[in-house]
Amino acid sequence: MNEIFDRILTFNLVGSTVVFFVAARIYLWPRFDTLSASHIVIPILLLHSFRHLGLMFLTTGAIYPGMPSQFAYPAAIGDLIAAILAFASLFMLLRRSAAAGAFLWAFNIFGSLDLVAAIVLATVYNAPIHMGPAYWIPAFWVPALLVTHYILFILLVRRRI
Repeated sequence: MNEIFDRILTFNLVGSTVVFFVAARIYLWPRFDTLSASHIVIPILLLHSFRHLGLMFLTTGAIYPGMPSQFAYPAAIGDLIAAILAFASLFMLLRRSAAAGAFLWAFNIFGSLDLVAAIVLATVYNAPIHMGPAYWIPAFWVPALLVTHYILFILLVRRRI
């Protein structure tokens, strides 16, 4: 039974990522070169500022008993750090700080690696079966975060920020 659940989560993760990517291609890409970088980045940083919600992996009631701590703690703390970095980057960008670019790079690299690590740890330690109501995080939230990290990398590499 666990194998079926794991495959459903993988399908949801991949499927939602594809949908978010297609949405970005339809709504953002045609305007990518005409919108200012801040018009694109500010909503991304606000979205990622909600990553404190990853602390749900440590909350009784949001997960089923048996959630592997080898997944839960790194995922929760990594998300919290990513949220703090996103929020700090937002303020740096709004203040037009010379350090904004460095903060955005730090946030985007750390945040991306945190998501990849969480996916790997969830797989290695069989976390999906214990996710309970927190299941929506990897099924819906993580795909949106992955796509927005990708968009931010494009902006950073093109030096639009």
